[in-house]
Amino acid sequence: MPKNAHLEAAVTPAAQLAGFIAKLDPQVARLLRAARAALRRRFPTAIEQVYDNYNFLVVGFCTSERQADCMVSLAANAKGIILSFYWGATLPDPTGILQGSGSQNRFLRLKSAAMLAEPAVEALLAAAAAQAKSPLPATGRGYLTIKSVSARQRPRRPAE
Repeated sequence: MPKNAHLEAAVTPAAQLAGFIAKLDPQVARLLRAARAALRRRFPTAIEQVYDNYNFLVVGFCTSERQADCMVSLAANAKGIILSFYWGATLPDPTGILQGSGSQNRFLRLKSAAMLAEPAVEALLAAAAAQAKSPLPATGRGYLTIKSVSARQRPRRPAE
């Protein structure tokens, strides 16, 4: 057993996520925390999957621990945050706010957590939950799980 293995095992997923967020620009970190809290209120039974990868810190809101069951995620980097819809290409978007042209994912740039309460965004969130292959549990509480952490990462703050 490594010398400090007992200390590493004691670090909770919430503490790990707080450390990942602390690497971000303070303004981006505040927005991520506020948007995450709003999505947690919106999807209280969702499982939050965290990926601290090379390009982004991603917090996905999922109906199970399978990545394919991700409804929506917040992806943060030095430039800001996007609200990403994992199956966004199949969502109704009558106002045309979603960006992206891939076969699956669509996104929008999140300027404030208040954007999550805008009618067009709220409709997209509801549609994403409704089309989930595995439904969200009707009762209980979701939880946070750290799925992966990349050893190499792009800077999380803008270059000075």
